[in-house]
Amino acid sequence: MFAQTERTTALRMRDRMHYDRDLAYAIIDEAWHCTLSFVVNGEPRALPTLVVRIDDTVYFHGSTGSRPYLMPGLAVCMTVTHLDALILARSQFHHSANYRSVVAHGVTVPVVDPARKLAVLAALVDKIADGRSEQSRPPTAKELAQTAVLALKLDEVSVRARTGGVNDDEEDLGLPYWAGVLPTPVTKLAPIPAPGVEARMPGNLGVSRWQERVTLRGDHVILEPLRDSHVDELFAAIGDDDVVWQHIPVPCPKTPAEVAGYISGWLATPNRLTFLQRSARTGDAAGVTSILVEEGTQTLEIGGTIIGRKHWRTGLNTEAKLMLLEHAFGNLKARRVSWQTDVLNLRSQAAIERLGAVREGVLRANRNRNDGTARDSVIYSIVAAEWPNAQSALRAKLRQD
Repeated sequence: MFAQTERTTALRMRDRMHYDRDLAYAIIDEAWHCTLSFVVNGEPRALPTLVVRIDDTVYFHGSTGSRPYLMPGLAVCMTVTHLDALILARSQFHHSANYRSVVAHGVTVPVVDPARKLAVLAALVDKIADGRSEQSRPPTAKELAQTAVLALKLDEVSVRARTGGVNDDEEDLGLPYWAGVLPTPVTKLAPIPAPGVEARMPGNLGVSRWQERVTLRGDHVILEPLRDSHVDELFAAIGDDDVVWQHIPVPCPKTPAEVAGYISGWLATPNRLTFLQRSARTGDAAGVTSILVEEGTQTLEIGGTIIGRKHWRTGLNTEAKLMLLEHAFGNLKARRVSWQTDVLNLRSQAAIERLGAVREGVLRANRNRNDGTARDSVIYSIVAAEWPNAQSALRAKLRQD
């Protein structure tokens, strides 16, 4: 337990205060960042920064030219907060939040030993992603000299937390207003690779297999995760061809720069995994296709398929869809795979029906065409129970191509 001091003793709502060391450590360890507050020339300062705990000490890093790192023996107040839920009461007075927070007071001490600095920086990187220090270059001597590390011993510490639900006054319980708890979980989305990255994403990033950027290989086509470096060959395959983009919701790109913009948007879309379709026989780029995944419902949607005209009716698209379906039902254990296509796109509808998908109906005016008009979309799907028969039929069709 931490000893109470004047600075860590609450003046109100003392039932929310705690001084348990393990609880404080757990809250700090869950946080990636904190706020470091201090006073400079009689004026308050607050610095948001990354934080890592090793034993009973927390560490912060920054430039040797940054103000708090130029002031040895600096008195600071560190705060960490996790917002767990918003509380909506019948009365405005009782609106609140569920949270867990740590406040630590003390004096920082510079870490000057190079070996200790390296160990702290490695721990900080590993906190960002477990095992990351082994998957990245350590600091050079010059970089280490430019980096300052401050240590704060966790001695004067308090924890403040709120849990539970709505605490309306009894006389307000009959009011005709909705009241309840809105959870605010922190959720990791699919990683977005930096431009030019070709290395496979490490499995230790804790990404679900539903979000994994896999490469799928067949006899006709290779589906590889789309990257920024694919701009030129993708433009050569599908750019500046209005026929290819006739039923696509966005305008046909006329330059590689416009294709680059589309790629950036596709890669930044949460839960969307976009693949470059490459001919397995020639190695040329043929187009793109995407899957939108919903892990919670074990469903995904195949869409965003754009194929250059010279690859139409070659078996490439059929095999690409077969591999995506095998990945969905075999690897991900999906319950359902769906498609949406423009009601005017008869060629796309015929291609989807050849896959064995069932037409479910039409969503009216649910999307825009590339000219801004409203699009009606035909919905197709295959569910898990239908997949074995559809898979056999697709494999037989490919043997004929």
